[in-house]
Amino acid sequence: MGGATFSTLAAVRRAVIACERCPRLRRYCAAVAGTRKRAFRDHVYWGRPVPGFGDPRARLLVVGLAPAAHGGNRTGRMFTGDASGDWLYEALHRFGFASRPESVSRDDGLALADCYVTASVRCAPPANRPAPAETAACRRYLVAELSLLPRVEVVVVLGHFAHDAFMAASGWAAKLQARRRPRFAHGAEARLPDGTLLLASYHPSQRNTNTGLLTRRMFHGVFARARRALEVHT
Repeated sequence: MGGATFSTLAAVRRAVIACERCPRLRRYCAAVAGTRKRAFRDHVYWGRPVPGFGDPRARLLVVGLAPAAHGGNRTGRMFTGDASGDWLYEALHRFGFASRPESVSRDDGLALADCYVTASVRCAPPANRPAPAETAACRRYLVAELSLLPRVEVVVVLGHFAHDAFMAASGWAAKLQARRRPRFAHGAEARLPDGTLLLASYHPSQRNTNTGLLTRRMFHGVFARARRALEVHT
């Protein structure tokens, strides 16, 4: 799944946290951390790029879009402290990938088993829309994680953006002819040439969950499929 530029996941983590490659995103994250949301006015925001999180021997990889301004950008952990994270970790716990059904802070004791959670972009972007150049600048971290997670068998992409980011970082977007590339749709699944099972879900954003575009049943269905696929090789 692409060549590694780092020798360990710990090295990727350090590089992500120290990254200053996208000035617009760094300014935005710092500004959010400085002003804070009223509900979190007493919190000390992380305000830096957010690294991936989970089991280095994971067979399940979950790829999202980016940290939320008052979620991961506040807590320092992917999908932590916001409504999207509430959906994700509840599902991961339900299907045996997380030690508890909620993630509230990076030191809350939550542990992932056989699962690693990451994102396409590591800084919270304004309006949840990173620029193409920012996405490209951040791709090196996802490329490295893919290389350093050799046991991954199933990848769940949360949203069209994460789908495209994974395809680019893994190299399959370039290697596969257009007619053979997996297309994004909720519940879609594709077996990549290396045997990896790619599962797609709508992102559990409030825009999708509040409108009913994504329901708990739909979301759970994706992770139930991931669990069944992994049980075949247990």
